[in-house]
Amino acid sequence: METLQNLDHIIFHWINHDISNVFFDYFFTFIRNKVVWLPLYLFLIAFFIFNFKTKGIIIILIAFVTIGIADFTSSSLIKPAVERLRPCNDVASNPKIISRVTCGSGYSFPSSHATNHFAIGIFFFLIFLKISKKFAYFFPIWALLISFAQVYVGVHYPFDILTGILIGSLIGYLEYKFFKQIESKYFK
Repeated sequence: METLQNLDHIIFHWINHDISNVFFDYFFTFIRNKVVWLPLYLFLIAFFIFNFKTKGIIIILIAFVTIGIADFTSSSLIKPAVERLRPCNDVASNPKIISRVTCGSGYSFPSSHATNHFAIGIFFFLIFLKISKKFAYFFPIWALLISFAQVYVGVHYPFDILTGILIGSLIGYLEYKFFKQIESKYFK
């Protein structure tokens, strides 16, 4: 366990400190802001409702449920049980942390940003594979960039992100399977 923690700290330091530059400072701080993605969320809602009517409304409702399940799992179930400090709040073990955003008072493991964005990213990736394969790959890339930004700005360790990716991807996949059951039953 100590070896994994040391590796986690080494990778964190490399991302947060060693690859630091002005462009990354701006870019990764910018893309992790939820307001930046509001136009995408609004586009998806309009796209599905306009193009798929009732089926589109169901897709959007399941997307909201997906985010709710992911957030509840990471924030309410796992984080309080593990109680891992965020790197920006754990200055004793990481004195060279560069905090690029407000740290937050919650726990670190797993990253809710990674869990939530991968849950919705994998859900939409699987949905869009049948609509537009080129556009489908945008969603996991988008989720990965936001997740990486969490380490770069100093609020999560890499293993927080990796765990969030795994949990979120599983939730997104299961919600997609749930949607496929509804689709096969009601939208033949």
